[in-house]
Amino acid sequence: MLTLLGVAVIVLGFALRFNPLLVVIAAALTSGLAAGLAPLEVLAAFGKAFTTNRYVTVAWLVLPAIAVLERAGLREQARRTIQGLKAATPGRLLIAYLALRQISAALGMTQVAGHAQTVRPLVAPMAEAAGEPLDDEQRERVKAMTAATDNVGLFFGEDIFLAIGSILLIVGFLDQSGITVEPLHLSMWAIPSAIAAFAIHGGRLMLFDRKVRA
Repeated sequence: MLTLLGVAVIVLGFALRFNPLLVVIAAALTSGLAAGLAPLEVLAAFGKAFTTNRYVTVAWLVLPAIAVLERAGLREQARRTIQGLKAATPGRLLIAYLALRQISAALGMTQVAGHAQTVRPLVAPMAEAAGEPLDDEQRERVKAMTAATDNVGLFFGEDIFLAIGSILLIVGFLDQSGITVEPLHLSMWAIPSAIAAFAIHGGRLMLFDRKVRA
């Protein structure tokens, strides 16, 4: 049970708003040491996980490509595109993006969108343009809500995909405890949560729209 101290470290660290990366590392070290591992063994586990999941480094390939596109005027073109739609508002645009993000994540395409790929170069500029004119504070709030929308869509959409890591982790853990559960059953139970998340965050976006207009 001492290995669960890592969970307490994560809860406490996030509650105190410490750096997320440092909180996760501290939680891993806490659980590893509580499990009887030496510090070097914990460090070796970090290295093994990083080299095994090489897709983590894909972000470093995406960033230069996005930078080249931005230099070529990607953000400006996104703003001009949305300004041509009179019915567009930040809330309506982000509700559409939320639906797209949830559906794509539910189909396993979690890397299709994201903060680096779509939020910063495309969705955020479009949401800002849809809400013009904006002062500096409103502009930052629109950016923050755009990033939050991406997080909500991904978090509650990916668990519907039965081959996602979190579903397989739960299945494996339950199987070790003698409880047999099919991945499909777990993914189906994630659908009500995804619908509720869409409804709740969609309502927040509509209220956010009113604040921006006011």
